[in-house]
Amino acid sequence: MHVFITGGTGTIGSAVVAELLGNGHTVLALARSDGSARALERAGAEVLRGDLADLDVLRSGAARSDGVINLAFGRDYSSPDALSRAIAEEGAALTALGEELIGSDRPIVTVSGTPWVPGRASTEADPLPTDGPVAGRGRSVTALLDLASRGLRGMAVRMPRTVHNEGRGGFAGLLTEAARRTGVAGYPGDGTQRWPAVHALDAAVLFRLVLESAPAGTSWHAVADEGDAVRDIAAVIGRRLGLPVKPVPQEDFGPFGPIFAMDQPASSAHTRDALGWRPVHAGLLEDLENLQP
Repeated sequence: MHVFITGGTGTIGSAVVAELLGNGHTVLALARSDGSARALERAGAEVLRGDLADLDVLRSGAARSDGVINLAFGRDYSSPDALSRAIAEEGAALTALGEELIGSDRPIVTVSGTPWVPGRASTEADPLPTDGPVAGRGRSVTALLDLASRGLRGMAVRMPRTVHNEGRGGFAGLLTEAARRTGVAGYPGDGTQRWPAVHALDAAVLFRLVLESAPAGTSWHAVADEGDAVRDIAAVIGRRLGLPVKPVPQEDFGPFGPIFAMDQPASSAHTRDALGWRPVHAGLLEDLENLQP
């Protein structure tokens, strides 16, 4: 399969590109910079220059492919407005990609987060949120999946709060960045709230499995660790960086503060049973031991 991928140089994307190439697929990858283009070429991918806002470029990439994996997302999370702009840009990109593929029965796999469900771990059957800070993403992904009736094999891989590799990435990575910046390995609330996690290399396998075989309109959970306590995550970060560990106001984390403070475990039992996905790489707390002071 010739696969068009956006976001192919990120923590998840670079692992997905390698997974696809290592399993007999070819890759056409969107690159917004010379550095990204060089990295993708070194990995063995063909490069298409442009960024997520270039809708005509996205359509041309989809038209040239047998399937699409959409992973790109804005990098500015400094304010609620910046996060909203990134979500809107992603939504427009998904609309353009979906419209290009309607009627072809070609697959498109997009990414979202696992939903929050009060009092229990979320499952693949739970809907994405339609209100709150990431509601726009939930609406965009749901709209894509609803195109199954129009000849589009659209699927969503829901990612946990931390996708990690060598101790970097995801919400745990944001905690690490905040700790380096402030000199405190902080966490909001009492730290008992749980975040799910997955190693990027395990997530990449799931993206390939979903692309190859998942039915249209389905959602899957790339969850290896159902929920690590945020206090335990901060404790490893503090020990590795030689910093004190203590609670801090959720406002210190900007637009992510309310999300960081939530208990949000997630299950992947259905994904494992239905697709045979088996995470084999290090869990989050073990992987954070790779952090360097």
